[in-house]
Amino acid sequence: MLAFAYPWLALLTPLPVLVWFGLPIHAERRAGLRVPFFDRLARLSGQQPFEGGVVARRGIGRFAVLAAAWLLALAALARPQWIDPPLHRDVPTRDLLLLVDLSGSMDTKDFVDPSGRTVDRLTAVKQVLDDFLSRRKGDRVGVVVFGDAPFALVPFTTDLALCRAMLRDTDVGMAGPRTAFGDAIGLGIGLFARSTVKAKTIIALTDGNDTVSKVPPVEAARVAKDKGIVIHTVAVGDPTAAGEDKLDEAALKEVAGATGGGFFRALDRAQLAEIYQRLDAIETRRIDTVSFRPRRDIYWIPLAAGVVLTLLAQGLQLARRYRRDHASGNRPATAGARS
Repeated sequence: MLAFAYPWLALLTPLPVLVWFGLPIHAERRAGLRVPFFDRLARLSGQQPFEGGVVARRGIGRFAVLAAAWLLALAALARPQWIDPPLHRDVPTRDLLLLVDLSGSMDTKDFVDPSGRTVDRLTAVKQVLDDFLSRRKGDRVGVVVFGDAPFALVPFTTDLALCRAMLRDTDVGMAGPRTAFGDAIGLGIGLFARSTVKAKTIIALTDGNDTVSKVPPVEAARVAKDKGIVIHTVAVGDPTAAGEDKLDEAALKEVAGATGGGFFRALDRAQLAEIYQRLDAIETRRIDTVSFRPRRDIYWIPLAAGVVLTLLAQGLQLARRYRRDHASGNRPATAGARS
C-alpha cells in the first residue's frame, strides 16, 4: 500500500500558479545594434520603427514539462512509502527462573528413569526439566545453580535450546557440596531487577536443608514478594533424612506460601514429572502479540522520474535548435549555388 509521510505538502501544488499571477512580469533590457543609417534601412525595408518590447512565449509542451517536474518534486518531498503487509511477533510477558540444587546429596540414586534404570536425583531432575523446557515457547528462561554459593548458569533468554544444553552439562558438586537456598533466591531477585515483563516466576528445586546462606530463605522470599515474584518450591528426596541432607519441608512451604506459589513433594521420577505437568498448567504461556508494518521509502522514484523528464526535455530542445541552426546555415549556400 502506498502512503506519504508528509501529505500536507500537496497544499503547495497551486504555488506556481499563484506566483504566475501574483508576481510582476519579468522584464529584461538588451542592447540593440546601432547603425548611423537606421532611417535609411527602415525606408528600404518598408517598415515603420516604433518603441516596444518582445514578449517571449513558451509552448504548451514546455509548460507541461515544468508542471510535471513540479508535481514530481512535490511527490518526492512528501516522502512516499510503500507499506508491506503486517508482521506479527510474539513478545514474552513472563520471565521464568529455575533454581537447581547441585549439592552433594543430589548424587543419591533413588529415582527410576522411564527405562527402569535407577539414577541419581540430579539426572532425574535434568530429564524432567528438559521436557518441561521443551514446552516453554514464548517465555524467557534463566537458570541459577546453587551449592555452597549460587551462580547464574544462564541469564534470561528465549533460547530454550541453550538452557537445555547448559542444564545437561551440570554435575553434582560443581557449585559446592552444601545448600545455599536463601542466597540462590537473593541472586534470582537480582536477576529480575532489569526485567520489565508483567509476570515473574521462580521454580526452586532442592533436596537439602539450607545451612550456609547469609539470608534465610523465608526472608529472601518476603523480599521476592515485594518485587512481584512468585516462587514455586519442589522438594526432592527423602523427607526422613537427617543431618545436612535433611529436607526442610516447613521452610519450603513457607517460602512458597509467602509469595503465593505452590509447594510440591517428589519422592520419585513419576511424581517429579507430574509436578512439572501441574506447573506447566499453572504457569501457562503468556505472550503479547505485537504487529507492525514495515515501511520502505520510495521517494527516489518520483525524484528520478523528474530528473529523467527534464533531461529528455532539454535534450529534445537542443536537438531542435541544432536542426534549426543547421538548416538556416545551409540555406545561403544553396541560394548562392542556384544564382
